[in-house]
Amino acid sequence: MERDVRESGRRGRGGGKRRGNRDGEDRDVRLSKSLSYALRHGAAQMGLNMTSGGFVMVDDILSHHQFRGFSLEDIEKVVASNDKQRFKLSRHPDNGKLQIRANQGHSLQVADLDLREVRPDAPDCPREAVHGSYLQHWPSIRTQGLDRMARTHIHLAPGLPGAEEVISGMRPNCTLAVYIDVPKALADGVRFFWSSNGVLLTPGNAEGKLPSLYFTRAVRLKPTSCELPLV
Repeated sequence: MERDVRESGRRGRGGGKRRGNRDGEDRDVRLSKSLSYALRHGAAQMGLNMTSGGFVMVDDILSHHQFRGFSLEDIEKVVASNDKQRFKLSRHPDNGKLQIRANQGHSLQVADLDLREVRPDAPDCPREAVHGSYLQHWPSIRTQGLDRMARTHIHLAPGLPGAEEVISGMRPNCTLAVYIDVPKALADGVRFFWSSNGVLLTPGNAEGKLPSLYFTRAVRLKPTSCELPLV
């Protein structure tokens, strides 16, 4: 009987701990996704006031029904632990209250997003940048180019996920990497910007696209790596 009680206790403690970890992970992911939607796409629809710099007051976030049950500590944890540095917390310059924004990925127009424009002769101008996508999209990308679609920018990274200089800009499960000749596009008047978390952003040309004439190569990443024909 004593052994049964001990074993039951061990199972209960172990099971409870595992469930707690899973719940904690799910909770953080849920909050991160909700913040991403609100700060990138849905602030106006949700009735949240956004500054010209893309900031929303944390108090307004926490008082919204979609964030019921979350606390300031939860938000601070998600911001600090996000390996892609998607969010930024800062104090409002006038009232000192905490505000939060997404660093990139907006479909909302944000006039003052704190982007640094890339100049052709600047040390931070990359010779090449990469856009991550999926193999099923390659036929349309190859013929039509990259399209910013509903977002304000096309996202590029300075390298593949896992490279030392890469924080964000490409999902690790991408199966396609399209490499862009940045100086060539700049010479044709296409503008590029660095976000505060190291993502290279471009609005593309007048049609919101990066045509295939700026592609230097395309690589299938999974299940094995191989270069794809551009034409």
